[in-house]
Formats: sequence, C-alpha cells, structure tokens
Amino acid sequence: MKILICIKQVPGTTQVDIDEKTGVLKRSAVAAKMNPYDLFAIETALQIQVNYGAETTALTMGPVYSEAVLREAFSMGIEHGVLLTDRIFGGADCLATSYALSQAVKSLGMPDLLICGKQTTDGDTAQVGAELAELLDIPHATNVLEIVDLSENSMIVKSDLGNFTQTMEINFPCLITVEKDIYEPRLPSYKRKISTKDKPIQILTFADMPDQDKNHYGLSGSPTRVVRIFPPVHEKENEVLQGLPDEIAEILMMKLTRLKMT
Repeated sequence: MKILICIKQVPGTTQVDIDEKTGVLKRSAVAAKMNPYDLFAIETALQIQVNYGAETTALTMGPVYSEAVLREAFSMGIEHGVLLTDRIFGGADCLATSYALSQAVKSLGMPDLLICGKQTTDGDTAQVGAELAELLDIPHATNVLEIVDLSENSMIVKSDLGNFTQTMEINFPCLITVEKDIYEPRLPSYKRKISTKDKPIQILTFADMPDQDKNHYGLSGSPTRVVRIFPPVHEKENEVLQGLPDEIAEILMMKLTRLKMT
C-alpha cells in the first residue's frame, strides 16, 4: 500500500506582512512551521503503516526552504519526501493549489491513499483536500475522526458531519482529511533527524507537470481575487486609576459611559 501525505509550511506567528498589490502573505519574512493539522495526517499514515503495512511519502508545495517540513516529516518516520516548487506556482488560491497538487500526484503516480490535514492555519478554508480529490476523480471523506477498518481494497472511516457522525466505506484509491486528535502526533526523533539530514528529496517543478498550460497555476490559475487585505493594527493603551475605591468606581463608570457613547 502506498500513502501520500500532503503537508504545508505555514507562518509560525500571527504577525505577518501582506503584499498589498497581490494580497499574498510575505512568507519569506516570517518564521515558519509545519501546519499543525498536518501532524495528525502524518501520524495517521504512520499508524496505518504500523498496523497494516504501507510505504509513506510526504508532498509539499512551496519555496525551496519548504523542504524543512519534509525533514521534520522524516524525523517523525515518513520514508520519502517530494517538494513541488516553481515561481509559476506562487500566489495560488485554493483551486490553483489543488490543481498543482493534482498534477504532481499524476506525475508521481496515483497512491492508494492520500491523507491531508483538516485545514491549514494560514487559510482555514478546509477546501484543498476535497478539491484535490475531485480533480483526481477519486472518492474522499473529510473530517475523519476514526479509521474503523482497512482492507485490501477499501477502508471504513467515521467522519464528523457537524450535527452527527457518519460511518462510510470508501474504495481505494481515495483521499481523506483528518480531524485533530484522530491520533496523538509523536514527537520528532532526534536520532532519526540526524540519520535523515542528508536524505534525498525529490524535486518537482512546472516542467514535470503533465499540464503545461501556465494559466492553470499560481495567480493566473486563481479565480479568487482579493480586493483588499491588511493585517490588523494592534493598539493598546494602559491607564492606572488611583484613589479610594468609590472614587475609582465613579471614574471608571464615567469612562465606560463615554466610550459607549463614542
């Protein structure tokens, strides 16, 4: 069985800069980390590997420095890593990202199972997993809480559908997006980190994509247009009130009343 896990590097802080012309995050200017939801996807793959046997590969799309999340995946136990990187892919929205990933999957060869985290913390759309499955024309289940059983040709999963849960059987090849806490992610192994520090990572670029139409990728392939985006302004004023309790209470009441009126 072959499992492909889609992971992503996201900003490690909420203090990010925005390109006002394109509406795109300036990712190179901030510290980065693996998307927290992807840790659950990795752990799910590793649990399947232990219990049923599988070959695991992590795929990420981003600049060259995004290989750091693949190294982290290696240190957790993932066997192979693929970096999809090209300036043509830059500025992609959910659809263009899903399309580029689908082309990468076709280039690599269809795995039996694709696993994604529920969503990313930089976009929070929870759309890429489902869109990727649709573009690959394979069945999928989102918000998976539990893997009930897994056989040679299919798997049974339990999904959170909001007001109720649904247990379903889906045939391979298929895609699932997993909820947090489906499994507790293991900590990266320092010994494995050292032993895999020179492990080769496969690089895919636009030249490797089956579809060579540049208009399907990056900003050109993104139907979403951001009219205006800007980081919130953090303003904080501190004022110390002194005096007797009754006096402070009266001053505070006057201030609150004035603020409410404005």
